[in-house]
Amino acid sequence: MSLIIAIFTFILILVSLVMVLLVLMQKAKNDGGMGAALGGGAAEATFGADTGNILTGATIKAAVAFFVLSLMLYLGHIYMRNNAAAEAAAALPTIEAPAVVIPGATETAEPQP
Repeated sequence: MSLIIAIFTFILILVSLVMVLLVLMQKAKNDGGMGAALGGGAAEATFGADTGNILTGATIKAAVAFFVLSLMLYLGHIYMRNNAAAEAAAALPTIEAPAVVIPGATETAEPQP
């Protein structure tokens, strides 16, 4: 299960990076700022006149993937925590036995000559 969580975490990081890049590629409403500096015009040349629609759709899909992966990771961590508690409860208990006192025996043993 921890391997699946690690894979989903890696995919979540990739989706996060893609979503950041998609947001930065979108053209700002006033045609300035970070969108224009980081490729707003280049995206329009690549995708044509429907650049806004394509980038908006891709951003929505990336956001949905981000939230679904986040929820899956959250549920996976809860499952792992509950399973670890159940496995610890199912382990063999350690029982401490009381010391046996033999009547007539001395507490300190001294060698006999």
